[in-house]
Amino acid sequence: MKKLLIVALTLCTSYLVKAQGEWGQKFEQLGTMLPTPNSYRTASGAPGKDYWQQKADYDISVELNDNNQSITGTETITYHNLSPDRLSYLWVQLDQNMRAKSSNTPLVTTTAMSDSVSGKALQTMINDADYDGGFKIAYVKDMSDKGLKYTINQTMMRVDLPKALEPGGKVSFKIAWSYNINDRMLEGPRSGYEYFPKDGNYVYTVAQFYPRMAVYDDVNGWQNKQFLGRGEFTLPFGDFTFSVTVPADHILGATGTLQNASQVLTQEQLQRFEKAKTTFDKPVIIVTQKEAEKAEKTKSKEKKTWTFKAENVRDVAFATSRKFIWDAMAVDINGKTPLAMSYYPKEGNPLWEKESTRAVANTLITYSKHTIDYPYPKAISVHAASIGMEYPMICFNFGRPDPDGSYTDQKKWGMIGVIVHEVGHNFFPMIINSDERQWTWMDEGLNTFVQSLTQKEHYPDMPIRRGCAACIVDYMKGDKEGIRPIMTNSEQILQFGNNAYAKPAAALSVLRETIMGPELFDYAFKEYADRWAFKHPSPADFFRTMEDASAMDLDWFWRGWFYTTDHVDVAVDNVKWYKMATNEKGFENQVTASGEVMGADGKKAPATNFQEAAETFVFSGTSDDSYREFMNKVDDEAIKQKHINTNFYELTLKNAGGLVTPVIIEWTYADGTKEKEYIPAEIWRHNEHEVTKVFAKNKEVVNIQLDPDKETADVELDNNVFPRQDVKTRFDQFKEKKN
Repeated sequence: MKKLLIVALTLCTSYLVKAQGEWGQKFEQLGTMLPTPNSYRTASGAPGKDYWQQKADYDISVELNDNNQSITGTETITYHNLSPDRLSYLWVQLDQNMRAKSSNTPLVTTTAMSDSVSGKALQTMINDADYDGGFKIAYVKDMSDKGLKYTINQTMMRVDLPKALEPGGKVSFKIAWSYNINDRMLEGPRSGYEYFPKDGNYVYTVAQFYPRMAVYDDVNGWQNKQFLGRGEFTLPFGDFTFSVTVPADHILGATGTLQNASQVLTQEQLQRFEKAKTTFDKPVIIVTQKEAEKAEKTKSKEKKTWTFKAENVRDVAFATSRKFIWDAMAVDINGKTPLAMSYYPKEGNPLWEKESTRAVANTLITYSKHTIDYPYPKAISVHAASIGMEYPMICFNFGRPDPDGSYTDQKKWGMIGVIVHEVGHNFFPMIINSDERQWTWMDEGLNTFVQSLTQKEHYPDMPIRRGCAACIVDYMKGDKEGIRPIMTNSEQILQFGNNAYAKPAAALSVLRETIMGPELFDYAFKEYADRWAFKHPSPADFFRTMEDASAMDLDWFWRGWFYTTDHVDVAVDNVKWYKMATNEKGFENQVTASGEVMGADGKKAPATNFQEAAETFVFSGTSDDSYREFMNKVDDEAIKQKHINTNFYELTLKNAGGLVTPVIIEWTYADGTKEKEYIPAEIWRHNEHEVTKVFAKNKEVVNIQLDPDKETADVELDNNVFPRQDVKTRFDQFKEKKN
């Protein structure tokens, strides 16, 4: 009996495994894959009635030493506990420690030798640069100058509070620090300095320059992921006052509103600055190239302090150099007039003067249309070699012409593309403030998608590299060993650009253009932006809002595109052509859809062409049993007469890629006309591998093509066409047959 039970259980298990293999539940709800809704985050995707988030205000003073490329600073942080929890300690992020000698980043970075290794590559490979990086913390004190106990764990610092911070309370404390600014050419991107040997000057693009509060929220508690270099930043909002002391001949751009323009600009520069605030058609040059070139040579030993204020931002950054040219123009955003600005050395001209600030303005216009009106007073693009990096109101962008000032279209489009992308980050994640350390796609993917909309609107001749279905095909059909789902932590992603930027952008393009339609999508996307502006959304909040605001169940879409590595590959596996029999004798022949007669074994080759003549079916009257209790009946004769000359096409489609998708069919008729038909993805809900469907057409079909405009990211186009030959050949055969 026990043996029989084991056999029965084995058979049952085998059946379940087989059933699951045949039906992968691609249309089941995400369910427990998403966090349970609560009073903080609702099932609709909106913030709940008890939603809360912390606030951190800063008063910062730093000095940049142009002689030894270092930063020295002090700050007062006021932390507001708006959570329902008592906090006995606070976590502060020390992101510069990623470059410290004791950093884990080089230890966990894999390396390999090759036949030829450059000096720079070798230095990077073995972490051999002569650079003493990382924060040097001088003190952490309370407001009475009494030292606070603190513990540094790599890029995180715990500050122990003498008394627990109660809900609704606030605490202020002071930190003093210094660090050596990194050479970006040797030590990598994001922030640092670039040296110009010809004139002996520096361009500083400075960020992560102060100890910053970590996020404490209802999802994870304290953010506890170390900064290894790729997963970016998770920061609370707050109000900032900060001052930066630099050489007196430097021009400085930063997050926030300049408080002391009359002290740091000449009278002529002030007048140009004021003019820019009311100039909408073209940039106004505030600091000219001639003035910048003069400053390059004089190199003042005096100092100036630039002071800024910024409200409701999550971070601040700045750029400074005596080499900077500065231009600006106003942008009309529904009556608000933020300034679009650019800072660039002469090495960026003529390209930067011509294109940069206009690209900033174009970005603010389109992003405001699709998300929320841009709320900040300005947006800055700074020219820096070989970088694209973003911070609130300021970003650092590549795109340097050749020394003679010439540049290719590729260089121009690359520069405009990176400016649009980095300025766009003001919306994702600087305003719609997702957790970059955990979910790169929530800022990079969404931003790349809206970037593609901006490029289409303002630069129709510009090639779209990311943000279209066809753009992601090569990646999605690649070796799955080198691919991970979009819903993967930043540090575990294998192909970062494809996974976090290109694939989610392509997914949203498919969702907008093919599945939801622009009207439904745009409304729901804007609703998400409005709900979560200046808040901390999670992936579930985005997924749920898009469904809630559109009345579309999209769990199948999120599951396939975001949680798996499946790809789209729908094949026309078989086509049969039928017409109604006029002699009511049933099938007149046994010709298959491939044009071949059934073999003795009853098997046939896969269809590659239409049969020479349509197979026939017998039209029969509707039986009385079909009506059940209904007294009324259909007019069988009228139906027969209506369709006596109709062509019926039975299509068998196979889902070879695993990713369920809408089916777009383009029918080409014998008279040369075309018709496009859209079948929702739910066609696969009963069989995720193969479906059969009959279509009635008044005209004879000579060609069938799936996804003719490459809207679904189908990776294999050859199996999308039936017959398995080009349309022209089929037209020629049809004409010969008629003649």
